[in-house]
Amino acid sequence: MRTLISGGTVVTASERMVAEVLIDGERVVGLVATGTDLADTFAASADRRIDASGCYVIPGGVDAHTHLQSDGQAVPVLDTFETGTRAAAHGGTTTIIDFAQPSPGARMQEGLDRYLAMTDGNCAIDYGFHMNTFEVDGASPKEMDRLVDQGVTSFKMFMAYPDRLYSDDGQILRMMQQSATNGALVMLHAENGHAIDLLRDQAAARGATSPLDHGLSRRALLEAEAVHRAAVLAQVAGAPTYIVHLSSAEALDAVVAARDKGWNVFAETCPQYLFLSLDDLARPDFQGAKYVCSPPLRPAEHQTALWRGLRTDDLAVVATDHCPFCWSQRELGRADFRAMPNGLPGVEHRVELLYEGVVGSPGLTLNRWVELCATNPARIFGLYPRKGTIAPGSDADVVVFDPAAPHVISADTHHMNVDYSVYEGFELHGRVRHVLSRGRLVIEDGEYRGRPGDGAFLRRNLCHELR
Repeated sequence: MRTLISGGTVVTASERMVAEVLIDGERVVGLVATGTDLADTFAASADRRIDASGCYVIPGGVDAHTHLQSDGQAVPVLDTFETGTRAAAHGGTTTIIDFAQPSPGARMQEGLDRYLAMTDGNCAIDYGFHMNTFEVDGASPKEMDRLVDQGVTSFKMFMAYPDRLYSDDGQILRMMQQSATNGALVMLHAENGHAIDLLRDQAAARGATSPLDHGLSRRALLEAEAVHRAAVLAQVAGAPTYIVHLSSAEALDAVVAARDKGWNVFAETCPQYLFLSLDDLARPDFQGAKYVCSPPLRPAEHQTALWRGLRTDDLAVVATDHCPFCWSQRELGRADFRAMPNGLPGVEHRVELLYEGVVGSPGLTLNRWVELCATNPARIFGLYPRKGTIAPGSDADVVVFDPAAPHVISADTHHMNVDYSVYEGFELHGRVRHVLSRGRLVIEDGEYRGRPGDGAFLRRNLCHELR
């Protein structure tokens, strides 16, 4: 099947042009300006034509931080690899990188094997894995080497959650030292876990147990302290590091300070930190429970700093940290926020929300929109140029985005397996119209045309651009 996407404005991280995109099978084979003789040749050779006039044609989104079918908390995450990847496709994301996690007491290889079995034949779009890494011992560095050989080239470690996932500074440094030799990337959940747990317990002892108290107990300064410590450890190891879900102005200041010294520190933020705030945690009648995540939502003034960080490239990626729990699961924390599962749904809305932010934020361009949603995560996590761009030879992961198709986000119409939306009532100016994943038309005029198993496991390369 040869498909021609015709007459749209093709936007990549570096270019913008009205062009014809020719796809043969799973790959892009041609890109040429509309109205040229070669464009006519493309049209004559196509079996199928998608009219993209008036629309943007962008590379499929790469969401580098999702949690599907995860059993890492007290209750299971609701979106399976089937439902979550289908929802991602509806929102213009054609690649996710999720987290494999070993069972308690097991080795990392067991975690990868278990998650490969869970995803096999179930995903609507392509997927890769980071490895959640804890219980680090003398054998862990060599395990890291073996997983890198299998295409798992990033390893997430936790400076938070001392009771279950935490790694101390020595364990983190040991894995960073190994990453300096094998080319892997250590990612960090950067919060000072011991200090935060003390503050949480002190809050509960004085009866401060609401969703708002969850946010107030996880101080922004303790996120900033952990980011700084992570940057120092990476510098000592001679390796890059990547900070996941950065939420606060203070933490961003720590990233900026490290990068200004020339240190290899990269960071992502998430839509919830750009569009939601501590005020949402304070909603009455326990409605704030819908907004409990870690790090928590911050006061609204932090949003200004994060948008500035996106403009200056001190924040390199926007990912979702998609981790949905239904209302009845939230009820577990009604008496005490410490018992509540943490995480927000959002895999379906990232591309559209970021477009909204770009059109409303001076200094952000359409090229930067594509860079944050697709190109940078593909580069950082070893998928570029196969993913993250539209160019001859790249995978035909292509989104037709209509900037003149307003709609309202609602749980009544979203496709994620969760019974509320944290963006309920948000009015957006544009929406995803068509989505191709490796040449397969999986979304057509907003309707799902794919099937489970369309997605394939991605063995990722090392990212030499971070060296």
